[in-house]
Amino acid sequence: MSSGDKALFLDRDGVINIDVGYIWRPEDFIFTDGVFEACRQARALDYHLVVVTNQAGIGRGLYSEEEFQQLSEWMCARFADERVDIARVFHAPTHPEEGIGIYKRESIDRKPGPGMLLKAREALGLDLAASALVGDRETDIEAAISAGVGQKLLIDSPEAPVDTRADAIVASLPDAVAWLARKANG
Repeated sequence: MSSGDKALFLDRDGVINIDVGYIWRPEDFIFTDGVFEACRQARALDYHLVVVTNQAGIGRGLYSEEEFQQLSEWMCARFADERVDIARVFHAPTHPEEGIGIYKRESIDRKPGPGMLLKAREALGLDLAASALVGDRETDIEAAISAGVGQKLLIDSPEAPVDTRADAIVASLPDAVAWLARKANG
């Protein structure tokens, strides 16, 4: 990637896959409808795809970093099978109250902190103001605002607040990418 590239930051649970709780095994991972086509369309709009996901299940001792990495590799391979390249997966394993051992702490990486987005900017040479984020919780939107991400889209869910600071509320990832395409085309 070259300096100034833009990313579409994707939360994982609730955006890429159906959020059914702490997921760490491929057999429990159900992709959301239209996710691969939406991601192909985002790539056609020159967005690099970057996953940014809180993973408090690691911190709570429900699954290990290694199990998370194995699932991430499996997920990225499924995207590759669908001709979609995931540039990188960033995760935040801590939880300030319910973490165990080294994982029981505050972290700038854990959304609503901007740490994962800032790390992605440094690692991949991204222009955050030209980038976009799709999440399903207000903490995703807060992280994007703190990091200076240009477009912030919230998928409508039971956790989505009515008074969001997102630029738009959308029904799904395909709707979010369609919104971004409309913005790009004026």
